[in-house]
Parts: sequence; C-alpha cells; structure tokens
Amino acid sequence: MSYSRGRKFRGYRRHGHGMKGRRGYGLKGGKGFSGLGKHRWIWLNKYYRYHWGRHGFTSHHPKHEEKTINLEDLQYQLQKFSDIGIARNESGTWYVDLTSTEITKLLGKGKVKHKMIIRVNRASSVAIKKLKEAGGEVELNA
Repeated sequence: MSYSRGRKFRGYRRHGHGMKGRRGYGLKGGKGFSGLGKHRWIWLNKYYRYHWGRHGFTSHHPKHEEKTINLEDLQYQLQKFSDIGIARNESGTWYVDLTSTEITKLLGKGKVKHKMIIRVNRASSVAIKKLKEAGGEVELNA
C-alpha cells in the first residue's frame, strides 16, 4: 500500500525544503532583477551589461515639429475658420490667413473646390499648383 509524500515526512519539521524553501522566491535569489548588485552580479555583467546608466546621444538642438494642414482638411474647416476670424469669404473667394495660427505648412492632399487665397509660412509645390489651377494663389510669409 502506497502512502502520500506528506506522510513520509511526518516528524521532519521542514519536509525536505530547508529553512527558506517554501517562502515564495527564497531559493531563487529573489524575483525579477533583484540581486543585480550582489549575488547576480556576474549574470548582469555577462548578459545585461548596460542595465544601469544613460545610453545614446542627447540632442541639444531639438527639432521643432511642423504643424501642417492638407487642402481637403482646410476646405472642411473653412466655416470654423471664418467663425474665429481666420478666414473670410468675399464674392466667392476665400481669404485664409494661417500665419496667425500654429499651422506652419500647407500640404496638397485633396481636390480644391473653392477659389482660395491662402497666406501661410510654407507650402508644398503640389498645394501651390492645385490652388493656381483652381484660380487661387498662395502668399508665402516666410
């Protein structure tokens, strides 16, 4: 007749697991990256040498992200722009001044449905071409 493993260890206080063997992560030396400065130092140097410290380059001249808008987005927002005073409609021609906003560049995605004269810091060549074909123009302010 067989008996359970627990029965075998009756009378032995720790059932074969030592002093700390049943305390979670005791026999493993800790959980995660614990012990990297002590008992896992050789593992750190061998496999994960750059765990501490700063690495790479630091740019002391960060780039300023350009805020752009496409022609199609501009046309959808013409009414909104006219409400806040950025755009106005005079006899079928829209006058849009993007220099007072944070938009710095006009891009040429989309079809031009309205005649527009747009003042902006920068514009792509495709946007300038599409506006001229529709009878409008771009005034570069840069």
